[in-house]
Amino acid sequence: MTLAITDIVDKVVSHALATGLFEQVNQSEPKNAPGGGLTCAVWTERVGPVRSSGLSSSSARLVFNVRVYSSLTARPEDAIDPAMLNAVDHLITAYSADFTLGGLVRHVDLLGAEGVPMEAQAGYLLVEGGEYRVMTIVLPLIVNDLWTEGT
Repeated sequence: MTLAITDIVDKVVSHALATGLFEQVNQSEPKNAPGGGLTCAVWTERVGPVRSSGLSSSSARLVFNVRVYSSLTARPEDAIDPAMLNAVDHLITAYSADFTLGGLVRHVDLLGAEGVPMEAQAGYLLVEGGEYRVMTIVLPLIVNDLWTEGT
């Protein structure tokens, strides 16, 4: 059985959907304004081999961005950051608890043994149609033997 990177994307998205916290979960960085409530988007940031690869195949480091969006016009204003922090907490808990994403990956690189660790950063984003409060989770995944090397 050959593992497809899209299977991993589907698993990352399914964790976001399972929280029940989001109006929608997109599999790409949105070009248009997300909805009025909490929205989540998942996309690939980096793909590359890791140094711990074997002799006949390369293991990979896949880094995803998992971004939570909330409109700055949401009310009450004081509830925006707590709702976003709650959503990020649910996601980080899910990715930490399902350390191998159901056996699809070697592990979530929680502490950054192969690069940047899992972390979240808050900020603001102007998207066509509105300004949003965002929190972006960097989700690094290590996958064994993803690519076969030539002989």
